[in-house]
Amino acid sequence: MKYGIRQALGPCAFACFSLHTMAHMPRIIVEAAEALLDQEIKVLDKGFVRLVDYMGGDQRIVQSARVSYGAGTKSYRQDRGLIHYLMKNWHTSPFEQVQLTFHTKMPIFVARQWVRHRTARLNEISGRYSVMKDEFYLPEPENIRPQSDNNKQGRSEERFTEDQEQEIIGVFSEEQRSVYANYEKLLNLNVARELARNNLPLSLYTEWYWQIDLHNLFHFIRLRMDAHAQYEIRVYAEAMAQCAKAVAPIAYEAFEEHILGSLTFSRAECEALSAMFAEKTVELTGRNLIAFEEKLAKIKTKEPLAAPDDPPEEPHLPQG
Repeated sequence: MKYGIRQALGPCAFACFSLHTMAHMPRIIVEAAEALLDQEIKVLDKGFVRLVDYMGGDQRIVQSARVSYGAGTKSYRQDRGLIHYLMKNWHTSPFEQVQLTFHTKMPIFVARQWVRHRTARLNEISGRYSVMKDEFYLPEPENIRPQSDNNKQGRSEERFTEDQEQEIIGVFSEEQRSVYANYEKLLNLNVARELARNNLPLSLYTEWYWQIDLHNLFHFIRLRMDAHAQYEIRVYAEAMAQCAKAVAPIAYEAFEEHILGSLTFSRAECEALSAMFAEKTVELTGRNLIAFEEKLAKIKTKEPLAAPDDPPEEPHLPQG
């Protein structure tokens, strides 16, 4: 379609046509997001999440979805139905039209998990240019747990004794003070900042600006708010979910309904479900059986939801 218009109008006229089309899509202002801008959401002992800027919202999602077949402005009910339809059926590109920019402060070990989400753009404070602050993460006693016996990368549900917790916090704190004192000593000896930082630990706080589109932010939230995610990154995901909900409340509602609140089953798990319904033996074993049973437990423990007063309207899409 665009290729035909460009050929028919020529490059200059096509540019004017594109600008005229864009003029009908003014910057979208979302009151809840405006109220949240530049407000620090406190996370952990010294960290925060701050929504710096955003572009677009629910309105931008439906505009970009409808531009493919030229439909005009619709009602709120129809917009809501369209957004739910897009989310439910994995039509993700309209959600990528919405952008959020965050200023966040977190321990380096959290940042190293976070940066695995490579669909964002970021700029981090540099220890080569700046002297790193004397700010380290100290966990609360209730978050200090033994190593899990059945999860190689997680902590146990059991707690240490109160005396043990205080001893562990003391070890963390003493080592942090010692390492930072040595860092300052190296700086006073005029050792280059890029080398003096060499021994600073993962508990040191870092900061960055992080920009991401809404679709990939939802993916981040889904993974990092999961019960299996480490607590220290999970609380950041919860804060960012608060920002996403403010920017695009209908999209977040659809995300909760069709992604966060849903479960997926593999082919083998579907066969196991069929066996259960037929009162036959489930063939899954080992870790596959454990994972399957965890999903069933989630279904059993979910509280029944009341039918919404205003269920999303199924959109009427053009044929062909």
